[in-house]
Amino acid sequence: MTSPRSARRSAVAPREEATNSAAVLSLPGLGAAEDEGARPFLKWAGGKTRLLTVLLRYFPYKFGEYYEPFVGAGSVFFAVRARAQGVQHLSDLNTELVNVWLAVKKQPQALLGALAAYGGLDSEEEYYRVRDGAWPTDPIQRAALFIYLNQTAWNGLWRVNRWGVFNVPWGARHFRGVREPDLLRVHHALTQAEVSERDFREALEQPRKGDFVYLDPPYLPVSDTSKFAGYTEKRFRKADLAELSECCERLSRRGVSWVMSNRDNAIVRELFAHARIVALTTRRSVAAQNRRDVEPIDSPEVVVIGAANL
Repeated sequence: MTSPRSARRSAVAPREEATNSAAVLSLPGLGAAEDEGARPFLKWAGGKTRLLTVLLRYFPYKFGEYYEPFVGAGSVFFAVRARAQGVQHLSDLNTELVNVWLAVKKQPQALLGALAAYGGLDSEEEYYRVRDGAWPTDPIQRAALFIYLNQTAWNGLWRVNRWGVFNVPWGARHFRGVREPDLLRVHHALTQAEVSERDFREALEQPRKGDFVYLDPPYLPVSDTSKFAGYTEKRFRKADLAELSECCERLSRRGVSWVMSNRDNAIVRELFAHARIVALTTRRSVAAQNRRDVEPIDSPEVVVIGAANL
């Protein structure tokens, strides 16, 4: 891994304000995906559903191929896929998350059958028995277990330790499964999608002029003493964010449009001084004193817009 460039510009891009809206507007490219009904089937920390009304203002109306190398639950993909004229490339480094996406794309009926085995496993005792049991080797069974844990763990969080072991406590939440019509809508939405497990550095070598990239990397901790909750055992550090910035500069030079979401702080503003930065505030749910409770806070964030978009 290379270190951040020593000669990076330190100037901060001028601050711009954007007002977030709770209502989803009728924006170009959003209606088609909504009409078809495909929407996220997972709960994912840092999901961008609430920010769609802001984000979509800065996306091209139409583009060639679509790239999302930190796909998560895919809320942005579902909203903009109708704008893509080519293949949609969805990727992530979370092995189990990618496995779920592939299961829905390739074997939705088998996945629905595997999910049925978890019906009624709602108690704390049953949760820990399942969580701490042997992880299945069959991809469909692993995908079903992932969805069960996603729905019953605390706040739907997916967190692993440095050895890659899932360690989120019970969330006192019922397992509702996924309705067959909902899963099949997602299955059909993935018809033109390529799903893969790969690093963003590899994924971002592929886009060419006319394509569009949306980036939602893991946010850095708010301080050096913050407890980092990892989505995978591979942590996302400041050096990774610096390399992502360099990848984005190369995208702009190739004429590729890109937009990134991130926390509003000095590090992000310095590293992405080569792009336009729009500030906004959104409401996020964070852990309260009781581990099973969450409380809303105002979160300062930014939308970072590549030069090719302007």
